Amino acid sequence: MTDLALDVTLVDGYVDEPAHFGVPPYISTYPRYTAGAIVDAGVPAANVTYHTIDELRDDRRKWLDVEDADLMVYLGGMTVPGNYVGGTPAEPDEVRKLAWTAEGTSLMGGPVKFGVGDENAGATETERDDLDFDFVAKGDVEAAAYDLLDSGLEGFGDRMRDNAEIDRWAAKGAFVVEQHPNHPDYLICELETSRGCPYRCSFCTEPLYGDPSFRRPESVVREVETLSDRGARHFRLGRQADILAYGGDGEKPNPDALRELYGGIREVAPDLETLHLDNMNPITVVEWPDLAREGIRVIAEHNTPGDTAAFGLESADPVVQEENNLNVTAEECFEAVKIVNEEAGWRPGESREDAPTHGTEAADRLPKLLPGINLLHGLKGERAETFEHNEAFLNRVYDAGLMLRRVNIRQVMAFDGTEMSDVGADIANDHKKLFKQYKREVREEIDNPMLQRLAPPGTILPDVHLEYHEDGKTFGRQLGTYPLLVGLPGERELGRTLDVAVVDHGYRSVTGVPYPLDVNSASMDELAAIPGLGKQRAGNVVVDRPYESPAELSEDVRVDLAKFATAETPEGAD
Repeated sequence: MTDLALDVTLVDGYVDEPAHFGVPPYISTYPRYTAGAIVDAGVPAANVTYHTIDELRDDRRKWLDVEDADLMVYLGGMTVPGNYVGGTPAEPDEVRKLAWTAEGTSLMGGPVKFGVGDENAGATETERDDLDFDFVAKGDVEAAAYDLLDSGLEGFGDRMRDNAEIDRWAAKGAFVVEQHPNHPDYLICELETSRGCPYRCSFCTEPLYGDPSFRRPESVVREVETLSDRGARHFRLGRQADILAYGGDGEKPNPDALRELYGGIREVAPDLETLHLDNMNPITVVEWPDLAREGIRVIAEHNTPGDTAAFGLESADPVVQEENNLNVTAEECFEAVKIVNEEAGWRPGESREDAPTHGTEAADRLPKLLPGINLLHGLKGERAETFEHNEAFLNRVYDAGLMLRRVNIRQVMAFDGTEMSDVGADIANDHKKLFKQYKREVREEIDNPMLQRLAPPGTILPDVHLEYHEDGKTFGRQLGTYPLLVGLPGERELGRTLDVAVVDHGYRSVTGVPYPLDVNSASMDELAAIPGLGKQRAGNVVVDRPYESPAELSEDVRVDLAKFATAETPEGAD
């Protein structure tokens, strides 16, 4: 195809779907696939400009790229509620401003097609709104962009793209990551293995994509290779309803396909720093336990520590399960939690002959792969007993000595096309007070002790990216699936990356100190945070500095510092 002499601007307003995430530090598939489709249609890659909504907020000059483009494509939409640190999703008024500013043709697409709400929060209802765009893709926005260019910007028929197109577009659009403001150090690429779901839960938008359609391993691997060539080092296999079902019939595990997928990724990106996943269906684990165990072992052999398999239990109440067509019971989910713990809950460096690991890893890291539990409230049939069922399930998991990576508690959003659209947010709003009390109890009675089990004092969290200051502390996170929020004493320079040792625990966050801690330059607050040391002895350590060797420290201080400080105590600041 001959080059089209057009300028195209992509604006990423961010996405959050049940099986797809794109809020920074994540970049979703939408801008990459759409850029690839545009290039495939004949527009030179040099003519494609990509901006995030946060870039437009921070630099008004970049609005000129929106104004001057022959085609402006907005990509966004939130179909699950969330709170975000790395970026702020576009609000409806901002999206309308994009349409008003664009002097060329404007196209909107992504999960925004399912509906628009006033805010990204639970217990809300949505409505469809074209937000004043010339065209709205009711099918796949990447297919719409391709067809729109092919028609000379005259229009398109709403359709879904196929995997053969993604085989081309995913690799061709990889160049977009180089234009992301977080690239390359603090950007994680969301990867699609499939979309759609064979189950029909009442609230979920994923079944609206149809039954699962799997990409070939070589297609995903080629995309990773192209992204890696562009400098990407962090990846998540998050765009699927169930990673264990990959390469099979949509329900039954296929360990050989997982082996080809994960092994291929490791081969083409040997220097990757993050390889995580998102969704795993617990019913798959219990229906085919032997195949599931094999598949989980394959994942744990190739992934990086701290990985999370999100389990959509949604409710442990059998009444709610029945009325909302939920596919897993509390008993089945408990068994799935147990199996993942047994097969992948080990820490790198632990002795496991059947679990080879990549690179130099130590046993003081987070476990390789653990389940995370999703609980959703406001569903049909919810009652006071529902909250009791959920708490009883979580307590059972904890009392059994098992680990959860995180518990995600949220309230339903109602979208057209789902069964919940008939109920809306009425039940969630009626139970707001009960929901808040229950959520607080889970945070205090489950999250905090579970976090202590998951990351005991001395656990090392490599490459924590420092993001913001609050109350005299610095907060940051690792790149990966549901990373722990880490607070460090004092205000450190933002944008830096450092290794951290865990010293204390909140409900959903940990306190840490730089690792290894330099006793001669550590602040009083950092030393006092070391378990067992306390303010008085920390003050004594500071007064007697500098130390030429650990032998100059008292024996009890050396014992307390053993997990946190350098073996030899160097002089000089960090």
